[in-house]
Amino acid sequence: MVRPMSETVERSSLDLRYESYRLRNDAAEARLLASIAERGIEEPLGGVDTPQGRLLLDGFRRNRCAAKLGIEYVPYVSWGEDETQGIASLLSARRQRTLNILEQARFVAELLSTHEMTIADAAEMLSRSKAWVSMRRNLLTEMSPAIQAILFRGAFPVYSYMLTLRPFMRINGVDQKDIERFVRAVAGTKLSIRELELLAHGYFRGTPSLRQAIDQGNWKWTLDQMQAVGEDPEGLSEFERGLLRELERLLQAMQKVMTQCDSSRLQARGFYAQANLLLASLFGRRESFFKKMEKFYDRSGRAERHLSVASSGDVAAGDQPPVACQPQCRAEDCQAAGKVRSTRAERQKADRRGTAGAPASRV
Repeated sequence: MVRPMSETVERSSLDLRYESYRLRNDAAEARLLASIAERGIEEPLGGVDTPQGRLLLDGFRRNRCAAKLGIEYVPYVSWGEDETQGIASLLSARRQRTLNILEQARFVAELLSTHEMTIADAAEMLSRSKAWVSMRRNLLTEMSPAIQAILFRGAFPVYSYMLTLRPFMRINGVDQKDIERFVRAVAGTKLSIRELELLAHGYFRGTPSLRQAIDQGNWKWTLDQMQAVGEDPEGLSEFERGLLRELERLLQAMQKVMTQCDSSRLQARGFYAQANLLLASLFGRRESFFKKMEKFYDRSGRAERHLSVASSGDVAAGDQPPVACQPQCRAEDCQAAGKVRSTRAERQKADRRGTAGAPASRV
């Protein structure tokens, strides 16, 4: 396949209407700015030449860096004249690594809404399965416009949303409005992935006092309270810690399998034959597994409520925030924090044995 030739065009001639469809990453953009200042723009921007002008689809970060450096002419390559085909080219397997899953979802939604394509039509044009298209459409459907705006401007990590917050909605039945309140409360704080996860567990599984503190912007105090609790405040047995580790791994494996099973890289007949046998075994255990988990869920819920009612007393005055701006920290808050911290400690031990972070997207 012959690659289209690039040309040099004026930045002012580029239509930037799709700029908000790509995720912002200030740190990556700063590194790119330094690189362009030293070596220039090494990879051309990409788009389509519509009758209305050049519609940019790829290279918004490079374009912003060029603007900051006063570069008025940039390398550009045209992918044709049709907008839908240009989006299809952007979502192709060859370029997919440059797009985050949310960016893919945004362009898929554009094909389905603005261009009025059916799921089947979009799947055929993109050479993807209908499940691949549906999953990305549903990803945006379950997300409020406010959350979308926060994620796309880079104020909250997509990795934290996908692997920490979504499971609360899908598994624990947390309302979308609660997710939005949490994201708004901590957006732009530049907290680490681990700190956000700890706060999320306190927010959705802790006491009303912890949630109130985060809602009021007192996330630092909340983190301090939760991190001040010992590694194992309730004296968990090795058997109990082991089961918590297995539940964590099970949840991570579910998320990983759900993401990978739509990949176009799955092609070998031998793979599908073995996968089919494994899935048949899984389906055979589905009913008994979920019945057991439902009973365990009810049992753990009753135990948690009992512990919360049994807890009493206040923390030492020195650990409390100022009355005018912070909620009181009750013993049940520290107990809830301890439960989260204990589970968190086990996850950190598992992480030290080797976990991978989310890959960064390049625009």
